[in-house]
Order: sequence, then C-alpha cells, then structure tokens
Amino acid sequence: MKSGLEDIVAAETKLSDVDGTAGRLIIRGVSLDDLVATSRFEDVAALLLDGLFEEHSDAASIRAQLGVARVELFTHVKAADAVLLALPPVEAMRALLARIEDGENFATAIRLMAAPAVFLPALLRLQKGEKPIKPDASLSQSADILRMLTGKAPTPQQTAGLDAYLVTISDHGLNASTFASRVIASTHAGLTSSVLAAISALKGPLHGGAPGPVLDMLDAVGEPANARAWLSQALDHGERLMGFGHRIYRVRDPRADALKMALRPIFESGQADAGRIALAEAIEAAALALLKERKPDRPLETNVEYYTALLLDALGFPRNAFTGVFAIGRTVGWIAHAREQMLDGRLIRPQSRYVGPLPKAA
Repeated sequence: MKSGLEDIVAAETKLSDVDGTAGRLIIRGVSLDDLVATSRFEDVAALLLDGLFEEHSDAASIRAQLGVARVELFTHVKAADAVLLALPPVEAMRALLARIEDGENFATAIRLMAAPAVFLPALLRLQKGEKPIKPDASLSQSADILRMLTGKAPTPQQTAGLDAYLVTISDHGLNASTFASRVIASTHAGLTSSVLAAISALKGPLHGGAPGPVLDMLDAVGEPANARAWLSQALDHGERLMGFGHRIYRVRDPRADALKMALRPIFESGQADAGRIALAEAIEAAALALLKERKPDRPLETNVEYYTALLLDALGFPRNAFTGVFAIGRTVGWIAHAREQMLDGRLIRPQSRYVGPLPKAA
C-alpha cells in the first residue's frame, strides 16, 4: 500500500503523458510547446475528444456548437439567487453546472464545456452588482469569456493569452480531479456527474486553489530589491513559497514557460503594468536561488501556478476566481478521461487494508 497512491498506475490513457523527470507534457501525441504555439481552445478540444464520441467534430464545428450552447445556457444564470451569490465563485459555478442534465453523448459534452465559460463571468459580475452580459455565439470561447467578463471586446493579445492558458491546462495526466472524474465515469453516472466530482476535487487548496496566493506574495514583496529579504524571512518562518515545487515535476514545469511566453505580448503592448512582470521575474530568480541553497536535496522549480496568477490577473480575473477559470480549461480533459473510462475501463473498485481493532473473544 502506498499513501496517496504514489506511483500506482490506475489507468491506461491515450490523452496525455506527464514526464516529471524530463519536464515534458504531451497531449494526444503533441508536445505542449507545439500545442500552445499553434492551437486555440477549440483546437485542443477537437484533439482531446477525437474518437471518443460517435460524432467527429473539427475545431470549427466545435467553435460553432460551443457558441450556440453558450447562448442557450445563459438562461440558467437567472437561477443565481442571493444564497448562491454568497458562495465562492467556483462553488457557485458548480451549483449552476448541476442544473445540466446528465448524459454520455457529445451534446452533453458541448454543454458542459460551454457552461463554465458562461457561468463564471456572469457570477463575477452579479457578485459586483453588475448585470451579466449575454454570450455572443459568433465569437471564440476565449474571446467571449473575456467580453462577458469585462463588457469590452478583448484585444488579440488578450484573447491569445487566455487561449494559451486554456490549452496549457486542458489535461495533465491522472491528477486528483481527473481521477475523480474517471471514478464517477466508471459507474456510468453521466458526464455531468463526472465534471461535478472533478470540480469538487479541484477546489481543494492542494490541487486547483493555489494561484491566488502568488499575487499576495508579489504584493507583499512590492519591489524587486525586497525579494531576497522577504523570501528569506518567509522560509525562516517555515512558510511555503507559492508557485514553486510540484508533486510530479522534478525540473521546471513546462507549463510555466508556456504561460510566461503568453504573458509577454500583453505586457509589451501596454495592456498591463510592465513593472508587474519585472517584479515577478525578480522574485522568481531570488526564490529559485534560495530554495537551491536552503533545500539542495529537494527539486523545487517554478510551477504552473506562478505565471497563471500573473496572466489571469492581467486579463481582469479576480483572485478568488482563478480556480473557476482553471475549471473552464480543464473540463474538456475531464470529459475526455470520463469518456475513455466509459469506453475502455471497468468500475473502479480498489481494495483497502483494515488496520482497526479486531473483535474481542467472549
């Protein structure tokens, strides 16, 4: 028995391969670098879902179907009452997703991919006392998300930045939320149930709830010159440096570099404070040097959370919504794994080892 199922192979998949030693992520035979450079969200959705449903849909078809679904799903926003709006955004989004009928077909998959893209921006506006903005079916998923969030047409750099993020986090092996999705799918409960289970796992702070504190760290450091002293004090108090270290990667997380590259055009075009990325780079350099000095036996490199925080902040998402944005991108991966499990897998039923007290003889 290994705690946390460490190194236990629980599924065979054709969807993604995470090589933690080499720092490499492959999605359906395409390296992450190539995928981010050439793909939008709809492209990676077509790639991941290919062959998992009776329907064959290319990126253009998926874009059109997502647009129609976003408009149809907007009616569910009116169910967001005061109780729901008092919840954290990802929990409120999960509650609205539960309104989608369960099913195992492609139509359900489309609705589940479109739903968080509609619900999260609407909920964020409602929580600020603003009116939700109706989706525009003619736009891409990323462009429409940003338009519904801000009320303005996004720039090409902003749309490309969000596309890069959604592509980067679309799938990542058998992480906790994906495993939860596959467990539910193995019972044939339906895709909605699988996605709801996955979101419930994602919102835990040990999985998808960590990018926000990266910005808290940047705010606390304030200036590049303060980086080493502030980080040293944090380590002296036993605090974790947010955005560094990963359960799988023993080298730099390849997703960190992909998102850093996606950030550049936004800052260089003056659409965000250029000093922010300069501060982030100074903190990153100081943190990596200190971690190497303090913990030479532990491979602690920059992970996906670090530049996720900067990118989503630059795009206008509030910190408490970062986990919800993660769910928008990862839902397609959860659906692909759920379908793969339904088609090729068995009911997931591991054994447990009893270590409690034995009954006493009379």
